[in-house]
Amino acid sequence: MLGVPAETIGDREFYPRVVLGEYFQSQLAALLAKAVARGHVVDVKGRHRVVDVKLCEQDIKVEVATLDGSTENHVFDHVVMATGHDWPEKTETKPGFFISPWPAANLDTIADVSVGVLGTSLSGIDAVVSVATSHGSFLLDDSGVMQYHTASETGFHITMMSRKGLLPEADFYCPIPYEPLAIFTAAAVDKIVENAPDRLLDEMFDLFRAQLLASDPGYAERIGLGMLTVETVADAYFAERGAYDPLTWAAMNLGEAKANKASRTTVAWRYAILSMHEVVLRAVPHFNDQDLKRFHNHFKTLFVDDYATVPHQSIERLLALHRAGRLSVLKLGSDYSLDNDTVATGAAVDIGNVRHTFAAFIDATGQQAISAWDVPFPSLIEQGAVRQARTAKASTAFGAMDDTAEIATGGIDLDSQFRPKFEKPISHNIYCVSIPFLLHKLPFVQGITSAEELGTLVASAILDDVEKRGFGINAVRTLASDPLWQ
Repeated sequence: MLGVPAETIGDREFYPRVVLGEYFQSQLAALLAKAVARGHVVDVKGRHRVVDVKLCEQDIKVEVATLDGSTENHVFDHVVMATGHDWPEKTETKPGFFISPWPAANLDTIADVSVGVLGTSLSGIDAVVSVATSHGSFLLDDSGVMQYHTASETGFHITMMSRKGLLPEADFYCPIPYEPLAIFTAAAVDKIVENAPDRLLDEMFDLFRAQLLASDPGYAERIGLGMLTVETVADAYFAERGAYDPLTWAAMNLGEAKANKASRTTVAWRYAILSMHEVVLRAVPHFNDQDLKRFHNHFKTLFVDDYATVPHQSIERLLALHRAGRLSVLKLGSDYSLDNDTVATGAAVDIGNVRHTFAAFIDATGQQAISAWDVPFPSLIEQGAVRQARTAKASTAFGAMDDTAEIATGGIDLDSQFRPKFEKPISHNIYCVSIPFLLHKLPFVQGITSAEELGTLVASAILDDVEKRGFGINAVRTLASDPLWQ
């Protein structure tokens, strides 16, 4: 029905969001049926919006707005905040200027004009494909190569842009599950966390260099790994790609990725960085404020690039648009400015003395890590139940004073069970697994695997509390903005 042949289904493949949505919806229905068959009472309130959450002494009050505009109040023993990304209902904030590519249907209003897309990651690619398919079609030619066809004879053209002006690379073949690392291991990182807290990032970087050298000596020599630091490694990582036109590199990289998939060949350095990114997460919550800033500003980016590869078909579509003369990539650098006030529609981008004007403009950079004060439930803020995550302050030559040993650095301050930290004598049975509030200390948390890990951890915590307190589990509810719940 959805056009996905059974023989193409596998754990290495990518599927359209509509296919994944259908799959998850069917899985949810099956889980609900199983729960009811086992005697549980489950109430899924579709198209209801939680507007407030208030912690009481023994329970938690939840205020809910219904589709007809009325309000319901519920009381629960445990509440899980899984609110996800928060996009406004109206994304076109002025004519031709979109602050988000979602929902994609909103982009159908874009005419045959010059379109700017800020962001070159998968979100940016999705925005490009959404606009392109509203003006034309992607079809395979007789030789099996993706081509783009449009009847437009006017100025329809899309420009993708980012600071580096680079496109993500194509998904690469590697063994799954990950093969164990020999040097950059969980035990080695944990030892550094314990023994060298003030030098944690630099000690961990030394471990990273040792692992990369052992995994792929040729690559290590090519980028001059032995001379690199936390601050310079990303520049070396991106240097070769940055020397090429981004779409030329995309075509070369796609060819390599396809050949490697067919021959089941793994590029050692890519696989080493991919494997290390999960181990790195063990150290990030322990960084002091200076190391946390250095990590986010410099070291993190190469891990993000390595794991955020995209489906082959996504690159094929970009190349098809480029061959049709409908797509280009613009490098912004770090000294650009965006102007959406002085233009009638869309936006203009100024790079030095050069202005690039777009009749339509889409911000597809995705939602970034957000603050505790962005929690959408006012009572939690008023009660002091959420505060910014705290990080150890780097020691000075004289040592950090007690009252300044920690500073707020962003996100929500959570304990090991993902419950907000506070001291008031009210219920602590509220859990936060909403990704935007976790990114500051868990920068690689993403996707289905992270959702499963977080869900398992929180479910275990709730079950432990249920067993300890000796009551049923009929009061557990999840607050979710995922379409499956709406």
